[in-house]
Amino acid sequence: MAKILLVEDDLQLASSVKEQLEGAMHTVEHVADGREGLDRLRLYSYDVAVLDWTLPDMSGLEVLRNYRDSGGATPVLMLTGRTEIDNRVEGLSSGADDYLTKPFDFRELASRLQALMRRPANYCPNNLAIGDLEIDIAAKIVRRNGVKMKLLPKEFAVLEFLLRRADHCFDTDALLTHVWNSESDASEAAVWQTIKRLRNKLDIEGKESIIVNVKGMGYKIEKDKLRFRE
Repeated sequence: MAKILLVEDDLQLASSVKEQLEGAMHTVEHVADGREGLDRLRLYSYDVAVLDWTLPDMSGLEVLRNYRDSGGATPVLMLTGRTEIDNRVEGLSSGADDYLTKPFDFRELASRLQALMRRPANYCPNNLAIGDLEIDIAAKIVRRNGVKMKLLPKEFAVLEFLLRRADHCFDTDALLTHVWNSESDASEAAVWQTIKRLRNKLDIEGKESIIVNVKGMGYKIEKDKLRFRE
């Protein structure tokens, strides 16, 4: 089961695609204009996005370019009625992972989405440093000044999730969806407590927290603080 963002202003087509994808046990969020689609891509995590080229407010191409320029890595399949090779090249060179022209058979759409979702997860080096804090993602080890620190499993899961999506904000609902899933202890209080414990363990007094709180948007780790370690 995947979480899919569908950005399509043809409501009849969107309803049909959403119904069939949900029938295949996927979770589908649908928005009908480009600006809201861009906001969703920036704020939330998706396994794949289906993005129409022609949209109100902001074209699919503009959405894609803005999203990629800000570091967004979610796989994107573009839908369009444009069949010219130049349009296909423009879409792919702007950051699309695949391209499907209308009208299309749903079976082809589903097959292409499955192919995109089989690709490796967003790349993040396994050995990172933030100041004197060293993080080995593969081994799930955190050290400060060479001394191993003890993190609870959920604390490390939140840290890893934010590291792999550096510069992207996630609110409590997004963290509950992607880190806690449907666990019995999933609650806003659980997120706040986990973030608080992480900050108590990782932060240095008098310095900005490793986990930044963006007012009204959520939590993130800033990419420019990260360094790769051999």
